Amino acid sequence: MAHDEKLKEKVAEFPTGPGVYLWKDDAGRVLYVGKAKNLRARVRSYLSGRLDDPRKKEMLRRATDVEFLETDSEVDALLLENRLIKDLQPKYNVDLKDSKSFLCIAVEKGVDFPRVYLTRDRNLNATCIGPFTDARGLRRALRILQKVFRFRSCTQEIRADEAKRRFVRPCLLFNLKFCTGPCGLRISREAYRESVAQLKQFLSGKKSRLIKTLREKMEKTASERRFEEAAAYRDRLSALESLAKYSKYGDFGVDESFRIDLAKGLDELMLIFKMSVKPRVIDGLDIATIGGAESVGSIVRFVDGAPFKDGYRRYRIKWVAGVDDCAMMREVATRRFSRIASGEETRPDILLIDGGRGQLGAVREAMNPAAIRDEKEPLLLALAKKEELLYSEFSEEPARLPRRSDALRLLMYVRDEAHRFAQHYHHLLRRKRQRPERAGEK
Repeated sequence: MAHDEKLKEKVAEFPTGPGVYLWKDDAGRVLYVGKAKNLRARVRSYLSGRLDDPRKKEMLRRATDVEFLETDSEVDALLLENRLIKDLQPKYNVDLKDSKSFLCIAVEKGVDFPRVYLTRDRNLNATCIGPFTDARGLRRALRILQKVFRFRSCTQEIRADEAKRRFVRPCLLFNLKFCTGPCGLRISREAYRESVAQLKQFLSGKKSRLIKTLREKMEKTASERRFEEAAAYRDRLSALESLAKYSKYGDFGVDESFRIDLAKGLDELMLIFKMSVKPRVIDGLDIATIGGAESVGSIVRFVDGAPFKDGYRRYRIKWVAGVDDCAMMREVATRRFSRIASGEETRPDILLIDGGRGQLGAVREAMNPAAIRDEKEPLLLALAKKEELLYSEFSEEPARLPRRSDALRLLMYVRDEAHRFAQHYHHLLRRKRQRPERAGEK
């Protein structure tokens, strides 16, 4: 392929948002279809001369042009890429004829509350949508879609006529608003199946039609004074129209280089601190500041030992002047637990602080006035850097867990992620403050 200046100039005009790109030959035939979070950056990488994939190198030698189709979100890009590959059958895309090699989205048939999950087996009593070549992207997209459509992914057998299920407490995903709680009959069979039908409509590429239908139903139910139903349609409509914002959330994956047995780590914490049940939700709290300027706090949330980005929160310090880490942590904890007490946030099983005995005491002071209604307070821990000493309210002396302990490594992971998240926000604010000064210097 001749990487002429004309082509580079064309790519320089590509948008920086998500979408799909199509490489074409001199006859206008599509050779390859790909998706990107940032179209301009992704397509530019093809022109850098540093491609390692032999098939893509061969494709570039034959390509003479590239086009793009912009989408609203990464999820839309994934679905559009899939449809274009199946429709156009580009020579240099992975062959999708052997569907057993790739994942599909399966929606159960013949049940009251259909489960939605990923599978490679298409010989199931389910509607299968796909296949998709990008397994990692598909898993990420399905988590984002679960935030919007709130379908169940558990393997329970649930029937609408099981009246005793009304006494079942739904799982954590219900509290986090990733599921409508059919296991506890928190939603009717008809409403749940309508939601799943909307998901299937979205996956089939009818997003615009779905948005129009939701808007019409919202207006109709509101006019009939069925305000609760109208609010449900409004919330789904809002989520669909702003789907792009969820693209940066929803990851449950753990950095594979940081090898932790998550289940074992949680079991160890339960045994060490004599907890009645295994902890599932761990929040990490940290502060970032330099000389008291642009001070910020962060809360990160881990569910079943893995990062849950929808639970991340950041706080600009408002009440504390100067350098006082304990006071800043007290402020963040006070603001966090006031929201928990009002029901705006869900309670963690463990709250981990980056620090020692002083920070632990400061956060305890913030938690006591903001008592959580009808719920047990979380286990409060502090993990000090360097020696990795673990402080708790149960002992005057810190615990020193073995370095190979999965419990310690899990807590270190939470602590370090809270630190990273706080530092990132702190640096953003500092750059924002310094930008006008730099402009003035010029």
